[in-house]
Amino acid sequence: MSQSQPLLPPVARKQHTETPLHGAVLVDDYRWLRDKQNPEVTAYLEAENAYAAAVMAPLDGLRGELYKEMLSHMKQTDVSVPYRKGDWWYYARTEEGLQYPIFCRRRAVGDQALRAPSFRLFSGERVGSQESQPPSDQPEEAFLDCNLLAAGHAFFSIGDTEITDDGCWLAYSTDTTGFRQYTLHIKDLKTGETLPGTVERVGSIAWAADNRTVFYTVEDEEQKRQYQLWKASGQQINEAALVYQDDDERFNLGVGRTRDGKFLVMESASHITTECHVLAADQPDGSFALIAPREDGHEYYIDHRNDLWFIRTNDRGKNFRLVTAPAAAPGRDHWTELIPHRDGIMLEEVDLFASFFVSCERADGLPRLHLWRFASDGPEAAESSEIAFPEPAYSAEPHINRVFETSCFRYAYQSLVTPSSVYEYDVTTGSSTLLKQLEIPGGFDRTLYACERIHATASDGAQVPVSLVYRKDKRTPGRNPLYVYGYGSYGYALPVNFSSNRLSLLDRGVVMAYAHIRGGGDLGDTWHEAGKMLNKRNTFTDFVATVQHLTAAGYGDPSRVAIEGGSAGGLLMGAVVNLRPDLFRAVLSHVPFVDVMNTMLDASLPLTVPEYEEWGDPNQETYFRYMLSYSPYDNLKAASYPAMLVKTSLNDSQVMYWEPAKYVAKLRTLKTDSNPLLLVTNMQAGHGGSSGRYDYLKEIALDYAFLLRELGIVS
Repeated sequence: MSQSQPLLPPVARKQHTETPLHGAVLVDDYRWLRDKQNPEVTAYLEAENAYAAAVMAPLDGLRGELYKEMLSHMKQTDVSVPYRKGDWWYYARTEEGLQYPIFCRRRAVGDQALRAPSFRLFSGERVGSQESQPPSDQPEEAFLDCNLLAAGHAFFSIGDTEITDDGCWLAYSTDTTGFRQYTLHIKDLKTGETLPGTVERVGSIAWAADNRTVFYTVEDEEQKRQYQLWKASGQQINEAALVYQDDDERFNLGVGRTRDGKFLVMESASHITTECHVLAADQPDGSFALIAPREDGHEYYIDHRNDLWFIRTNDRGKNFRLVTAPAAAPGRDHWTELIPHRDGIMLEEVDLFASFFVSCERADGLPRLHLWRFASDGPEAAESSEIAFPEPAYSAEPHINRVFETSCFRYAYQSLVTPSSVYEYDVTTGSSTLLKQLEIPGGFDRTLYACERIHATASDGAQVPVSLVYRKDKRTPGRNPLYVYGYGSYGYALPVNFSSNRLSLLDRGVVMAYAHIRGGGDLGDTWHEAGKMLNKRNTFTDFVATVQHLTAAGYGDPSRVAIEGGSAGGLLMGAVVNLRPDLFRAVLSHVPFVDVMNTMLDASLPLTVPEYEEWGDPNQETYFRYMLSYSPYDNLKAASYPAMLVKTSLNDSQVMYWEPAKYVAKLRTLKTDSNPLLLVTNMQAGHGGSSGRYDYLKEIALDYAFLLRELGIVS
């Protein structure tokens, strides 16, 4: 384009609409962008893509360089740690040049139990001890090659996979649009034949103990709510019978098996309430029995051992406690406490085994894994040990543990500087063995990097944890470009994970921070409660306070701050930019939930009704006015805004594409600056963007090139 023809952004036409409610009027000039079938909508999105491509064209060389860097740190041909289930060892492997994993297995030898000779991995790497791997002399069965299934599709994703106890039948679900609408398939693993029948809109899947009856949930066509449980013979899945239907629009159904394999569990859950029904797995034609009836605000989760239900419940406090109940009398009148509710310690999960259980907890924002041994066949247990972790900020959680009768527990560990690792803990000896740590090729030296954990003081005095990572030899106090990431919703504890992609920013001197703001579950459910509903604004002010603290403490240059968030974290981006646009140089906003009012007033949209329990119901005036006070789309104004890259996907089922499209269209008419405002729509994907691992890297390269330019690291 010549200098006489300046590059101009697309202009979306206005079509004025008004929604009066509670004495206020919502004005929406871009509602017409909701019509996905309208050619004008497609043309507008494609025009925005073309504009973004033109603006970013001078950075094509940098994008290519970033892609090669990130690819150099990816072990393209690799294999996961095998895990035992029944008579097989299962694992997934990747091959250089292929976008998707290949799911494989090898048969265990004879009466071999959990201990096996060492297995030399496909890639030539030996992983773990001789006690935890399958034999290499057994032939590999590649039972699900996602690359073959993805052929001819721009997008491909596996939903759920479940194999019968005898290892003969596989049930799996696939999505080829990104809309998270999955199709159920059944495969005969003896012959390799995939049966012709399929079922649409399937969620969770579970096999009964007869190795022929399959249970699965199905979603409502309009609201994408898993609301029905069906069962069928795996060989005739189109001849299914409806088992249960939940008509409460707040609730989603799920189905699974207890780890001991003895029961099927049907769980119905809203954001704040659960209800469980159970059925003996060897009696698939029986009726599900209720554990405890739903009560608003009461959540409980169950597993089974030795005719006892182990129930994690919040009936005595937000942080949950653990109780047991007889299998024959599971109601609340028969609950016996095993672990009490504790202030400051969130009981997030319980992993139950024959001779021990693991309580997965969170204290001071960090995960803890406690091992408890059972004294006998009874429910009495004594805490035997806690797994120690060496770093100030990290993530730790149970790995794949499919065997009930075992003395070993596998867990995953990683940090901002330690790659993803899988350990096996021996309950008898109290020792951990590293089975595999993700190899980072391309010259990664973890000693060059440092991670820290600090606290920022919020506007009301709350102490907000912040995890930091940077390259030590690139650190110059007060002068580094600063990147801050946030989420802060749904009680989701922001993980402190390793990312080899991150090295491309760290090696260029960027200090990266992760803000554990209220609305997340980083400090337990009370932290979530303090950032939801009528407390939601705490999420945004916490983030602003975090950025201010980091720059004041010398972690970054106040004039070079970039921020990122996605989905509900995209709401965070929109809200903080409206609050303090002067604080930020650049914003990355992925699939952002920015049109809060119009979405939450439309009960026909997926997620709206269930999410009244997270955001509030705007049909009630109190919530309406509070939500209106922070809704990013409704609070845009004439002002100078940071450089922004807003990304969405046409087939997003969580945050509809039109939210970011409307947001950008409106902001273009109001912003008074000349900073870039780019909208990029993936026309063939969903909420998570591209599905192939190489395609995804290209998306990250675009993000990083945008950030590096705006932060002044490249021209």
